[in-house]
Amino acid sequence: MLVRLRQEVQEVSRRIDALLRRDPPKSLQPPDPPLQNDRIRLDVFTQADGDDAFAMVQDPDVKRYTYIPSDADRAYITRWIGRYETGWADGSCAGFSIRGLDEDAYLGFAAIVRLELAERQGEIGYMVPPEARGRGAATGAVQLLTRWGFDELGLERLQLQIDATNVASIRVAERAGYRLDGVLRSVYFKEGRRGDTQVWSSLAADKLPA
Repeated sequence: MLVRLRQEVQEVSRRIDALLRRDPPKSLQPPDPPLQNDRIRLDVFTQADGDDAFAMVQDPDVKRYTYIPSDADRAYITRWIGRYETGWADGSCAGFSIRGLDEDAYLGFAAIVRLELAERQGEIGYMVPPEARGRGAATGAVQLLTRWGFDELGLERLQLQIDATNVASIRVAERAGYRLDGVLRSVYFKEGRRGDTQVWSSLAADKLPA
């Protein structure tokens, strides 16, 4: 009871603090020029990416480690992309396709999947198809989104939620300079299966990898 009461008091205080701050923008503008490093570029995620996105979600690891339904059809992909298109208007999320800088090939999806501008925090997610793995696409995308979130959106905290058995994504978090906060036991639930989730975070005050 005391723990719950403390959480409620903290929530009220957080909301008051948010109201006292300068109101953040209610909509987002895509970065201009696009975010990129020496290998990849992040383009705004649109319906034009539908075929690549549909092919990507057929991968067994995507079905295992993400909330995308295992039987996702093209109508679902259209709605999914539509959420990110709407996210620019209401400031709730920011989705990107990962493109190879040289060949312009589709290398995956990355996004601030949950963006809370008033609270100055968000959560990053990403998916990379098998043929694009091992090329630094996921790590590069996380690093680009992290710097953009801190430098341009004024965020103070970003986090990743990773299945505790997803070794490849754990390595991405480490290489991107995130720190392990802890493990939420049996919090992930999808299609009858439960799993532990690691929470990794990066703060604006942290020193990010070059």
